[in-house]
Amino acid sequence: MELMDFEALKEKFDKLIEEKKLKDLQNELENTHAFDIAEYLSDLADEKPPSAVKLFRLLSKEKGADVFAELDAVEQEIIITALTDIELSNIVEDLYVDDAVDMMEELPANLVKRVMRIATPETRKLINQFLKYPVDSTGSIMTAEFVDLKKYLNVREAVARIRRIGEDTETIYVCYVTSADRKLEGVVSFKKLLLSDEDEIIEDIMDTNVLSVYTTDDREETAKIISDYDLLALPVVDTERRLVGIVTVDDVIDVIQEEAAKDLEMMAGMLPSDKPYSRTSVWEIWQKRSPWLIFLMLSATFTRVVIKKYEGALSSYAILTGFIPMIMATGGNSGSQSSTSIISALSARDIELKDAGWIVWKEFKIAVLCGLALAAVNFFKLLLIDKMLLGESLISIPVILTICISMFMVVIFAKSVGSLLPLFAKSLKLDPAVMASPIITTLTDTFSLLIYFYFATLILKIGG
Repeated sequence: MELMDFEALKEKFDKLIEEKKLKDLQNELENTHAFDIAEYLSDLADEKPPSAVKLFRLLSKEKGADVFAELDAVEQEIIITALTDIELSNIVEDLYVDDAVDMMEELPANLVKRVMRIATPETRKLINQFLKYPVDSTGSIMTAEFVDLKKYLNVREAVARIRRIGEDTETIYVCYVTSADRKLEGVVSFKKLLLSDEDEIIEDIMDTNVLSVYTTDDREETAKIISDYDLLALPVVDTERRLVGIVTVDDVIDVIQEEAAKDLEMMAGMLPSDKPYSRTSVWEIWQKRSPWLIFLMLSATFTRVVIKKYEGALSSYAILTGFIPMIMATGGNSGSQSSTSIISALSARDIELKDAGWIVWKEFKIAVLCGLALAAVNFFKLLLIDKMLLGESLISIPVILTICISMFMVVIFAKSVGSLLPLFAKSLKLDPAVMASPIITTLTDTFSLLIYFYFATLILKIGG
């Protein structure tokens, strides 16, 4: 299968469609990766939905199912609406269960009813079972199509079984050994089967030390296990250790991407969205962004209260007003640095809650060094550039000391808060990303001003 630049591929398909060479187009589609076809169909669905449906109908049954699984919910809806019941049934029956469940979770109710009506009883039962799992659980991302073997089989019989059922399973590279009551007993790789003597018994070559997860385990934790142990797949068991499904590495990539996108949105002060930006309406984006913006706007009231309290003092030392944005921005940036580092380390499981004391002490030492560096640079900048070069007479040594000492203390406060809040969120079993930039900036803005005015009162003897 040839890999091509998408624009070149698009141009090639467009030309074949324009020249109405449908047989050539069909052959090209069969030799193109499902992901690339899905990308092309997405473009067509945006511009000419009927053409997208016509193109989809050119695909073979197996290719059509692979492409359908790669499409976003919007394109899937367009395709489903246009297909006959027989065509739709073929697609649904060829989809892996986890892909079918993902589709059902995104489709409107009327199309869900139609899909469930045309599905076979066995498929309908599986889909209903998977839909019961919580959205963040391992059960919601597992697939029920896997190769299971019995320990009394020999290698020849095992390979024969893989040949018989392998086409309908998501992977044949890892095979799981189960007992008569479906309890997980071991695992054997296809490589091991190929390299073993045909008469060897599975029980003698299988690995009984099998990593597994439960259906109720958090899917992010499952993704982490697959990543840490470099696994192609991970078995999923129920409370009685019966094998009910597997999670494959491609499922894990999707989870990691979704979780990363969710964390980025939360860290930027937005409610997470389950749709791509291009498919999200203006109204939906407004609903996601406005709550945080309103919260942050109202929280800015605290900074106004602080400034109001010290406006009399500011009138006697007006020069201090010009440095308020710098002090607040430094606090926000310092806090964001620490929180981002801690959130990333928690996500990667590089640190845990039990390390809280060590983490805060480490961040404190970093804060002291950063604070000293910023204060020193600022001291020489104020003295040499602002006072001597630019000749600002109001910038005196006491004013410079006030600004530099305040900055030093603000950095220490901000970095301490930035490291503590994600840990606090984790202890409450919340996503640490909720304690990222927006909340930390709000806190540091208020306390930066309080610190600044405290040292102004102390050093410059101005009244509050």
